[in-house]
Amino acid sequence: MKRYRHYKKDKAIILSCFGSVIEQDMYLELKKEVEEKFQDIDVFLSFSSRMVLKDLQKREMDYKNLPQILADVDMLGYKNIVVASINLFPTDEHELLVRTVKGFNSFSLANIRSTKAIINKTKETSLALKELNSAISQDNWANLYVIHGVPILDLAGLSSVDYTDKFLQLLSNKNYTCSLEGAFPWYAVKDRLIEQIKKDKITNIQVVPMLLVSGNHYIKDMIEIKDELGEYFNSRVVPSQTKSDRFNLIELDSIRDIIIQNIKEEITKLG
Repeated sequence: MKRYRHYKKDKAIILSCFGSVIEQDMYLELKKEVEEKFQDIDVFLSFSSRMVLKDLQKREMDYKNLPQILADVDMLGYKNIVVASINLFPTDEHELLVRTVKGFNSFSLANIRSTKAIINKTKETSLALKELNSAISQDNWANLYVIHGVPILDLAGLSSVDYTDKFLQLLSNKNYTCSLEGAFPWYAVKDRLIEQIKKDKITNIQVVPMLLVSGNHYIKDMIEIKDELGEYFNSRVVPSQTKSDRFNLIELDSIRDIIIQNIKEEITKLG
């Protein structure tokens, strides 16, 4: 086929991210690490949040969404493309990624594969959550893990969210969970949670954002939850585990390791 003669470059990796107005540098740092791990492969960034893309445009920063980057990379002539899902759970954003890759594969001559979401495999998920809980837990503090969640209860990928929720609770009798806008949202269950925390004789509790990149949710929602808990307990948002001022899961080694491993697996499958 004559068209295939234009595909002269070997491999590319596209990091498909949601984006963040506040913590955009987190994704740039991830891109740099992926480039270091895969030095012979070109790495690109895409963002799915239109709000983030518009904000970046106002700041004269040129970023694009996944369909645009896929079109660019195809035009540049890459034969093999791995789209890395930089999504914590395999819910709506990840499903959009999968559909986009499937659509491009129907007409592009490149071989395009997408990775799994981060919280997907039982073993890797269990070890990462256990490592997280061990790192942030302190003897005199209980943990309230706050998962973003999705507002639709029959969405694909919810078993991953549910497993995370239950596993974190099983790790310690001082672990509590809720969501921002998914199952068991804070606004609906906070009275019952506060009642249970009192019953358990907890005096110190820290809010743990189960967010890949905290961004606006950290500034608004996590601080609000911390302040509401502060009416009854000594409360705080969990201290950062890295050099950052705020807690972001994307900075944790266990999360980075899963992302890198997912990319390696799809590169192997490309042949």
